[in-house]
Amino acid sequence: MKRLLFSLTMLCLVFLLTSCGQRPEVAEVGKPAPAFTLVDTKGKTWKLAELKGQVVFLNFWATWCPPCRQEMPSMQVVHASMPKDKFTMLAVLSNDDPALADAMAAKIGTTFPILIDPGSKVGKAYGLTGVPETYIIDKQGILREKFLGGVQWDSAESLQMLNKYIDQ
Repeated sequence: MKRLLFSLTMLCLVFLLTSCGQRPEVAEVGKPAPAFTLVDTKGKTWKLAELKGQVVFLNFWATWCPPCRQEMPSMQVVHASMPKDKFTMLAVLSNDDPALADAMAAKIGTTFPILIDPGSKVGKAYGLTGVPETYIIDKQGILREKFLGGVQWDSAESLQMLNKYIDQ
């Protein structure tokens, strides 16, 4: 009986020690955006640190996600209309096939880079809860906005918000 009690106590202790570990830090609005280095479907490497001085529009998406597909055309309008030296749009593919993403991008006519996130490491660093999710990072690398779900990015309200950060 004592042996069983001791074993149960030890098991509970191990469980408590492993379950009480600190949660990994995730992106928070008002704090520096988590750094990342990812490669796009064309082979180009993208480093957030190299985009300082630009507003970064970071969108997590998947081809199987209807709201993601719905917001893509409005994202393309924004991508095409913003000044290239002050604004960068990056679409991070989340748990999906890059070949499907490229095919969908070609069908829709999007031209912004599609980045591949192996093991969803960047998604985890940003605290991704689902797709689509979009993060707006200011010129100093501070996360300023977080949007859950699809957005009509070419709306007057969205464009005003983006231009506010570009003009800072």
